[in-house]
Amino acid sequence: MLDRSVTARDHTYPAAGLDVVEAVRDLSSRELAPIVRKIDGEGHYPEAVLRAFGRAGAFACHLPGETAGGGDLVTAIRAMAAAGEYCLSTSFCMWCQNALGWYIFASDNAELKTGLGRRVAAGDALGGTALSNPMKTLFGIEPIRLKGKRVEGGYVVRGALPYVSNLGNDHYFGAVFEADDAPKRFVMAIVPCAAAGVELSGDTKFAALDGTRTFSVRLRDVIIPDPLVLADPSDAFIKRIRAGFVLLQAGMGIGLVRGCIALMNQVKGPLGHVNKYLDVQPEHLAAQLGTIAAKVDRLAATPFESDQAYWRAVIEARLALSELALAAAHAAMLHCGARGYIANATAQRRLRESYFVAIVTPAIKQLKKMLADMAH
Repeated sequence: MLDRSVTARDHTYPAAGLDVVEAVRDLSSRELAPIVRKIDGEGHYPEAVLRAFGRAGAFACHLPGETAGGGDLVTAIRAMAAAGEYCLSTSFCMWCQNALGWYIFASDNAELKTGLGRRVAAGDALGGTALSNPMKTLFGIEPIRLKGKRVEGGYVVRGALPYVSNLGNDHYFGAVFEADDAPKRFVMAIVPCAAAGVELSGDTKFAALDGTRTFSVRLRDVIIPDPLVLADPSDAFIKRIRAGFVLLQAGMGIGLVRGCIALMNQVKGPLGHVNKYLDVQPEHLAAQLGTIAAKVDRLAATPFESDQAYWRAVIEARLALSELALAAAHAAMLHCGARGYIANATAQRRLRESYFVAIVTPAIKQLKKMLADMAH
């Protein structure tokens, strides 16, 4: 493990850039790879690995004002990709954690940044993002599920969310609720899972990603004090953070595609003589991935850009990566053949995982709707 570090304000994180990515890659090969089947087959939550990634700086490098040189989304994406080459569940949990930190440090809430925010950045406090519902609400897909009533010193919030990931009794998540006082508006805040009235339930068995601590969350008159509010109203804030929210997801897709390419290359020896007749070859996928990853790097350099053309480019890149993940996993399955079809084979797991890249918010269908709406 590399131990060079930079100091940001009064907190120390491991050095950014290649050091972080190399540290995550090393941890993934030594500590994540041996438990991937347990994560997939038994729903094991890779908490120890996630906290180790935090100590390596994987959850701090993208945060505005926290690392030398400013927020570095590219390194965060590449770190998630390094883990995603082995396991999409872990890469997705990293995204949840990164999104939580992104919300906090993009806000104007200085107290939240220096308190909980620093713990999130270091991996001491873990958590997720409940923005699936409001992201759909903002684009006319479904109504807002959480409602809040203004009280002295904060809000009382009620409602239920079907799926929120990377949670636990001592975790946190970002949420958006509709305030019922005048004027009606959306408010974004951090919710501690340990708060009175927060109920987590999770008996749903998913096709993949069962190791992500995904719960249905019910809020029964949960008190959200003002110090946990990120933005009130939240419309402008969500527009500010949305590009980073979407771009950070690229790490999952990039890692999965690389893992699929590696599978195809692994079977070249025994099966290359017949696999060469398949339409999609690893070299084709690598070239497509290189183009998309380069575009993601360019877009991630300016995540707060407000131009509509920039936002369209972000959506297009996210859509292209979803479609490439599906194509790569399908191709890997065909290249591996019967050996990839057995119950604990990596190829069939990667195929199941690829559908998650395509359906996690914003899903392919939402991305296409958003692009169609922009054309009007």
